This record gives sequence, structure tokens and C-alpha cells, in this order.
Amino acid sequence: MSHGLMVLILLLPMVPTFWAIVDVAYRDFGTLKKKALWGAFIVFVPCLGGLVYLIFGRRQGTKIAE
Repeated sequence: MSHGLMVLILLLPMVPTFWAIVDVAYRDFGTLKKKALWGAFIVFVPCLGGLVYLIFGRRQGTKIAE
């Protein structure tokens, strides 16, 4: 197995985590506490936290107008 493929397989589960971190930054959750809790959950529970946020948490926040 090539090193590039191995790196891809190891980094692929982290994609939802990175996506969720960026998404939390651009959403309004009503209070800073809710936003911080989602951010902490995503960071401290890496792969699962990102998936849970994308399934459940994303609906709770509203997109901040640019």
C-alpha cells in the first residue's frame, strides 16, 4: 500500500471534524455558550463529534449574514 493512500485513509475520517469546526465559526447559536459547547464537543471528540454536529447541531444554528 502506498504512503499517499494510507495518509488519505487516515485523514478521511477527520474531514467532518474540520468541516464542522468551520461551520460552527460561521453560525449563530443564540448564545456564545451554545457555540462554545458545540465547538468543544467537536474538538474533544474528533471524528464522532463532527458527525454528530453535522447531523444535529447544524440545524440549531443560523447562518450569519455576510
